[in-house]
Amino acid sequence: MTEIYHGAQLRSGRYSQNGQIYLITAVTYNREPFFNDLRAGRLLVHQFRQAQLDCWVESLAWVVMPDHFHWLIDLRHSDLSTLALATKSRAARNINAHLKRSGQFWQRGFHDRALRREEDVLTVARYILANPLRAGLVRRVHDYSLWDAIWV
Repeated sequence: MTEIYHGAQLRSGRYSQNGQIYLITAVTYNREPFFNDLRAGRLLVHQFRQAQLDCWVESLAWVVMPDHFHWLIDLRHSDLSTLALATKSRAARNINAHLKRSGQFWQRGFHDRALRREEDVLTVARYILANPLRAGLVRRVHDYSLWDAIWV
């Protein structure tokens, strides 16, 4: 990473550090529940797996909700903005084709949070995986199809 790039990241308020654990959240445009379609959700999951195959991240946990996702990652050989842009754009292209639609798929940007302590990781992973329960989509996490964690 060059000094110019590093400075630009600091000015924008977002700083990526390889080896840091982050929680990334992105929301669909107008909170449309595109991921009620299981295939659409699987197409997004494929992009999570592709990012890992590309050695950009190690995926620790994720859940795809009807209108957003939470993705807990260990950042490897990428930066947050590149990772989020690539994942969201590839997924949007594939999901729009599957749903036979065009136009904006995601809200602009994404939210990220760096985890500071090792004990935060399991707490955040549990929170992520409990999203379908809190939303009333299922009675048990295992009844929901669009989630995974390395500890399972």
